[in-house]
Amino acid sequence: MSAASCVLTEAQFLCSICLDVFTDPVTIPCGHNFCKTCITEHWNSTKLKARKSCLVCLVSYCETHLKSHLTMSVLKRHQLIDPVKNLEDRMCTKHDKLLELFCKNDQTFVCLLCSVSDHRTHNVVPLKEEYEEKKPELGKTEAEIQQMIEERTLKIQDIKSRVVLSQEDSDREIAEGVQVFLALMESVESSLNKLIDTVKRKQKETEIAAEGFIKDLEQEISKLKKRSDQLHVLQMVGQLEETLSRHMKKVFEAEMKRIKNYAVDLTLNPDTAHPNLILSDDWKQVYCSNVKKNLSDSPERFATCPCVLSKEGFSSGRFYFEVQVRGKTDWDLGVARESINRKGKITLNPHNGYWTICLKNESKLYALAGPPVRLSLKSQLENVGVFVDYEEGVVSFYDADATAPIYFFTGCSFTEKLYPYFSPDVNHSGKNSAPLIVSHFNHTQ
Repeated sequence: MSAASCVLTEAQFLCSICLDVFTDPVTIPCGHNFCKTCITEHWNSTKLKARKSCLVCLVSYCETHLKSHLTMSVLKRHQLIDPVKNLEDRMCTKHDKLLELFCKNDQTFVCLLCSVSDHRTHNVVPLKEEYEEKKPELGKTEAEIQQMIEERTLKIQDIKSRVVLSQEDSDREIAEGVQVFLALMESVESSLNKLIDTVKRKQKETEIAAEGFIKDLEQEISKLKKRSDQLHVLQMVGQLEETLSRHMKKVFEAEMKRIKNYAVDLTLNPDTAHPNLILSDDWKQVYCSNVKKNLSDSPERFATCPCVLSKEGFSSGRFYFEVQVRGKTDWDLGVARESINRKGKITLNPHNGYWTICLKNESKLYALAGPPVRLSLKSQLENVGVFVDYEEGVVSFYDADATAPIYFFTGCSFTEKLYPYFSPDVNHSGKNSAPLIVSHFNHTQ
């Protein structure tokens, strides 16, 4: 999926008269857009000014029908007409990925790969979530912030004025002292010098205090300006997210339609199932019971974890499958290589041959990337899609109902057969008794 494909093309922002990017864009009643100067000059140059027509559809209009196109103006102001530049502005320079997350620890924007490397122990959330959290702060208008800056600037000016007045008072005190004691200079020279030193010391103290106040106020102004910039960025990101979300849904729908061409019809392998697991007669459903069956401990069978593999394995190409997780509080899903450890303690991560995600306590979703990555759960998952590109080394997880991505394992190196992996997790006294259901597909690839 290309991130650039969800950005408006530059051709949609070109004036049909000057063939350049809109300047002061306006819309006429037929819905076509032009630079205000271009359409006005064209209409003024026509002989029959009473019948001013659209150059695209030739319908006649009056100049009073010109309306400013606010959407075009805003997009142009934020430089969204240049998809390449816009993409570069939101790309991570280290990983060449979209800066779609916000690190609350470092107060900076990061990409998905940054979140699992440099920021894996930090509190990282999607930009949309950070924008929603900061929405109340956006209520504080720029006029209010500018007023706060102006108030502190006036304070600085007032302090500087007081310093000047203090200097004038000091000079006046010195002059008056000299006039009073001039005749008695020899006898009172010591006292005069002390007076001068005292006045100068007070002046120095006043200047030092003023410098401290000025420094504090300048720091406040700097913080306010930085806060204003951050609010502008968050506001712009929020607006961009709202614009992109409408187009991303179409992109994701097209992507899901494409990967479903690689759908496979899977069945569960009872020879690998843990003794506590109950499989349906058609080997499409599995849940965990409280009774452990007396089964042979074959090398294929999981001995300690309530999990099972599919009968079908894959050593090349692409494949996609879906699993219904509705009604469950805990589960694990993904793929595993053929040589995984099936006895004793099992740790799910790519190093041990597992590429999986899991749900815990009904609301906590993780990618088991070792260490686990906490994922955003916008709504309760009911159907999870898993897509694997063996040669490209990619394992992708999707919310099949919302046609939205959940997580991507990239840069994987597959050297042996992969099997779809399922764990309905323990029963939890009936709370997690709902089965995992492998979806049927009409074709295989």
